[in-house]
Amino acid sequence: MSLDLPALLPPAWQTLLAPHLDTERTAALGAFVAEEYQTQTVYPPVDDLFSAYRLCAPEDTRVLILGQDPYHKAGQAHGLSFSVRDGVSVPPSLRNVFKELHEDLDVPVSRNGNLTAWAERGVLLLNAVLTVREAKPGSHANKGWEEFTDATIRALDARDSRVVFLLWGGYARKKAALVTNPTHVVLEAGHPSPMNPKGFLGSRPFSATNKALADAGLPGIEWDRSAV
Repeated sequence: MSLDLPALLPPAWQTLLAPHLDTERTAALGAFVAEEYQTQTVYPPVDDLFSAYRLCAPEDTRVLILGQDPYHKAGQAHGLSFSVRDGVSVPPSLRNVFKELHEDLDVPVSRNGNLTAWAERGVLLLNAVLTVREAKPGSHANKGWEEFTDATIRALDARDSRVVFLLWGGYARKKAALVTNPTHVVLEAGHPSPMNPKGFLGSRPFSATNKALADAGLPGIEWDRSAV
């Protein structure tokens, strides 16, 4: 059994990614992922696998925030980088994101870690690796997901409308090389993890993002998720 991964994407993303995906390698990834879902406990649930793409259409994407792989504990991951489901304790890295957001734009620090509202407002919350075994972080790295999500970055890079790429931490920052179109803006910072006390706090990525969008004549992101 295999999962036809492109077929699970919304049609607009299927069309956008098709020129950037290798058919055989994508099929091999689909076979691996299907086997893992059948034989292991894997997060996020398969219905949430492409939540980032489902909630943020390509024509609406103005920002990409890149994570590494999903949370690996039960009930956390739901297909959006850094985000957790309603009712789940806010993870330490996300707490620092909220702290920086407060310092940057005076948005109140939230006790709710669900970032669905950002996705619906044009922020593609993408992990480089989209699945993980329970309690085994990094277990699905180097299985083909990186090529799939690199294709997403390349597809957005090929667009004429500005996208701001927020790359936090050493792993994400390596992806800056994929962004070659001068239309776009890459904003790099350290990872928000508390294990990395320097390089993220004080980087002011949210105001810088909105300025970059405004400079291109685009509306900024409403980062306060309580705002209508």
